[in-house]
Amino acid sequence: MTGVRLRSATGRVLRLDGWRWVEPAGPADERLLQLVDGPVLDVGCGPGRHVLALARRGIVTLGIDVSPPALALARRGGAPVLERSIFDRVPATGRWGTALLLDGNLGIGGCPTTLLRRVRELLRSGGRLLVEVSSPGERPEVERVRFESDGFAGPWFSWAHVSIDSLAGVAHEAGLAVAREWCDDDRWFAWLG
Repeated sequence: MTGVRLRSATGRVLRLDGWRWVEPAGPADERLLQLVDGPVLDVGCGPGRHVLALARRGIVTLGIDVSPPALALARRGGAPVLERSIFDRVPATGRWGTALLLDGNLGIGGCPTTLLRRVRELLRSGGRLLVEVSSPGERPEVERVRFESDGFAGPWFSWAHVSIDSLAGVAHEAGLAVAREWCDDDRWFAWLG
């Protein structure tokens, strides 16, 4: 599906590895998913590639997203997903073993600290949060964006860009710490606890 775009309110099409977003989980995703402790909540699941990869392993997983086009793709693939904002009521609050904020989803809502605090509420004691962020040196920015695919457009939402070198400060403000960070296949990840 080459028609997937992330467009800013100014009309600019942002860099999005659309091929990765709609394809099955790749090798870097699979290595990251070995770190989960179920059940898993995939925040901003998009077309559900991580949800499906975990379900194939027998791990209870739920994806949530606000984009109807993305959720339609996820449902076509058989992913268990809900059309839901992370800031609304989420099932199993306080019982999730792992939450995922991948593909830059730490930027959902435009305030990463607020998002991290919210996700922390959803995790059980000792739960883990796995995030994917921008490369070192990328400048922080907040903008309004939406996903577009095959003539459909999702709702506009605020999106913050967070780089690996600014993550520790953002996590600290949310009462979390970076337990581990790494680069895999030119993508930057971290485990927050």
